[in-house]
Amino acid sequence: MDLSRSLRTIRLVYPLLLTQSCNLPQYILGEAPEVKNFFVAAGMNSSGIASAGGAGRLVAEWAHEGRPSTDVWDIDIRRFHGFQNSTKYLSDRTSETLGLHYAMGWPRREFQSCRPLRRSAVFNLLNDSGAVWGNKFGWERPNYFNTDETDVKPTFGRPDWHHLSANEHLACRESSALFDISSFAKTLVVGKQAEAALQYICANDLNVPDNSLVYTPMLNDRGGFESDVTITRMADDKFMVVSPTAQGTRDRAWMQRQVEKIGMDNVHLVDLTSAYAVLSLQGPDSRDILARVTGSDPSAFSNEQFPFGTSQDVYIGYAQARAARISYVGELGWELYIPSEMAVTAYEALKEAGASVDAGYYAIESLRLEKGYRAWGHELTPDLTPLHAGLDFAVSYGKDFCGKDALLKQKEEGVASRVVSVVLQDPEAQLWGGEPIMCHDQVVGFISSAGYGHSVGSAVGLGAVKNPEGGLVTASTIKQAQYSVDIAGNMFDVDVSLRAPFDPKSLRVKA
Repeated sequence: MDLSRSLRTIRLVYPLLLTQSCNLPQYILGEAPEVKNFFVAAGMNSSGIASAGGAGRLVAEWAHEGRPSTDVWDIDIRRFHGFQNSTKYLSDRTSETLGLHYAMGWPRREFQSCRPLRRSAVFNLLNDSGAVWGNKFGWERPNYFNTDETDVKPTFGRPDWHHLSANEHLACRESSALFDISSFAKTLVVGKQAEAALQYICANDLNVPDNSLVYTPMLNDRGGFESDVTITRMADDKFMVVSPTAQGTRDRAWMQRQVEKIGMDNVHLVDLTSAYAVLSLQGPDSRDILARVTGSDPSAFSNEQFPFGTSQDVYIGYAQARAARISYVGELGWELYIPSEMAVTAYEALKEAGASVDAGYYAIESLRLEKGYRAWGHELTPDLTPLHAGLDFAVSYGKDFCGKDALLKQKEEGVASRVVSVVLQDPEAQLWGGEPIMCHDQVVGFISSAGYGHSVGSAVGLGAVKNPEGGLVTASTIKQAQYSVDIAGNMFDVDVSLRAPFDPKSLRVKA
């Protein structure tokens, strides 16, 4: 992208007062992802007056040191995409955002303007099945399916969609559920130096056999998370990086800057997000359903012939697909990467073969929280490391990578906070996120992600906690402490653990 186009982007997009992570106006800071060393501080409006000194400091740090000193994702320029250059988009979304500035901030409130825009290939089929749509990074994504036309009203209490999402959650645990996760960002990294570059950018080891999947952090020089991704090694010089929906621009910009930093020219990044739809079939019945839809014996999807953490090319009815055995909900399951033009055919074949329950992102959230699975932007931030997050297993210390020295030092010294799973003892209480975690009348952390664990029968959450007495946080200090959560001024006792509330040994995932 040349400089003239960058200036046009700043004129159009960057005054847009919105953020992908909340429904409040936010300005824009940071290095333009398209142009190295081109820094932006724009769209301030009245909020810029309040933030002026801090914003100036952050931009100065970014320009001088290559990064800000703290997590600024809510105002990061990389939260935008090129489609937001549209004058009509800017006009409609800005009008809505400013109009909501003093409105009641209901939990899970969604923007209504500029929709629908990005729709997966199976959008119409899911719409006919009763999908209630949410919006992320311009994508329409089903939050849940309102099959009985329940009248849903905004609330801070138990939501009207609770039982609808519960049905999807329990179907995934007990039989199977089909999720459309086509919005996940997909980046192809190719070239003779692709492996060497990714080995530096990623903390985990990518020197694995072809068709292997690797879950890995991408860290900054402080050891903090810049992202967490799943990478499929497709060939010696070809890797597919899958990122969370809103992080496509950010992750590609981060990888490109790191490639430039280490001086590797034979590495190329290609955005494949729109080229492939992704249907995730999860649950105890998923193996049998895939066997039926592919015309195979169930043994073709057994642990011996299709181990966890691997991928293979398959046919879903008439449609080609790459099946990846992986799960973000804690069940036996596969993600199916399907050319977009074949996605409808594949979806229909899966439904005919027995994948009867469509499920949405609210169910994904409750399922992953029961399993203690972390999410970037919530439990994983540039200020927290794999040692804070309990993800040290995804770090390979036998190679060089960005952030290694910081992690080795932290490993020796210990950490002052740890991400823990939180389960409310009162099954009627409701968590939405942001609630203070208390210990000995002190605030020791906050709920970073929240949902209702329909399998454990109570609200569940994740959050990083500190030691109320100061010093390091260890498994022992967490076990000995008594915690509670403050919900709107009312204290609720909670069980806190470093282990997942549901299936902590992941026996179901590898069944």
